[in-house]
Amino acid sequence: MEKLRLGIIGMGNMGSGHLQNILDGHCPNITVTAFADINPEKRKRAKEKLSSSACFDNACAMLDSGLVDAALVAVPHYDHPTCALECFKRGIHVIIEKPAGVYVRQVREMNEAAKKSGVVFATMFNQRTNPLFIRAKEIVQGGLLGAPKRFVWIVTNWYRTQSYYDSGDWRATWGGEGGGVLLNQAPHNLDLWQWIFGMPEKIRAFCSFGKYHKIDVEDDVTIYGEYENGATAVFISTTGEAPGTNRLEISGDLGKLVLEDGKLKWWKLDTPEREFCFTTKEGFYEAPTTYEEYSAPAPNGHAVVLNHFADAILNGGKLVAGGEEGIRSLSISNAAYLSAWTNDWVKLPGDEALFEKYLKELCAKEERKKK
Repeated sequence: MEKLRLGIIGMGNMGSGHLQNILDGHCPNITVTAFADINPEKRKRAKEKLSSSACFDNACAMLDSGLVDAALVAVPHYDHPTCALECFKRGIHVIIEKPAGVYVRQVREMNEAAKKSGVVFATMFNQRTNPLFIRAKEIVQGGLLGAPKRFVWIVTNWYRTQSYYDSGDWRATWGGEGGGVLLNQAPHNLDLWQWIFGMPEKIRAFCSFGKYHKIDVEDDVTIYGEYENGATAVFISTTGEAPGTNRLEISGDLGKLVLEDGKLKWWKLDTPEREFCFTTKEGFYEAPTTYEEYSAPAPNGHAVVLNHFADAILNGGKLVAGGEEGIRSLSISNAAYLSAWTNDWVKLPGDEALFEKYLKELCAKEERKKK
């Protein structure tokens, strides 16, 4: 196999964006041989760009055509695992958009099927290709920041207007998207949280539903997490603040990292803080530090992830993020919803059945409101 024959399922914003990357030559080992979408308008627009590729009005017909070795799944959230399972049944490799799904059980079952199928399964966590996040992970996971203390991410630059939410009846609905800012805008941030700092033991979340917009799902969230080693995390996100902020601060016994405005700033303590605290004779003396700063342009992360996916299939290369990793960020968002709905702490991974019960009730309430 010289080139990977890729089929795209879903020709909306993300599917079309991935297609453009390939057409622009950013993924030289991939050729799009087929695409599928249930929307005639989207098929028409895609066909104008892909006149030589096969066009299908449903995913299964494309998967049965024999024209594709792999599929890129870029459909609404609930359908991510459904489409992936159809691929696994046929021995077709899969790369799936974020989030992996809406609820943990659905994604866990997808991961189990992927393992049995033996195909390559990847997740589109393109933010993991950013050099600053990579460096932050190396510093934290390599112990260069010492014992972890605190992780604080204020990411409020996801501003959306009411017009955005009104642009589709599936947007910002429990039945269409499965949630709001946590499921649509923040999955990459939640993934990076656990990728860099690890999974919290338990969380307490506060979600405001329709606080800034005429929607039923959350548009403002604060999550507080605790770790077995005593470290804590705070995650704040919203689509209702302007101008927004994107600042990540990570503290440890040996210093502090700040990622903001395209820079990674690193303050290194000359003496571990805990040692300094109990040995210095000065009551108001701040521990001496040295300072380093990094800046590096972010690559075309979507193309990088696709190229690693193709290399894994063609040459046995390494993925940026395996498909099984999508369950971790989803576990955090599911637990956050459950914490908000029950007004209580939730120990991860959370009660799957209870989460689904609440979600089904909210979906049913939406349907009644529409009628």
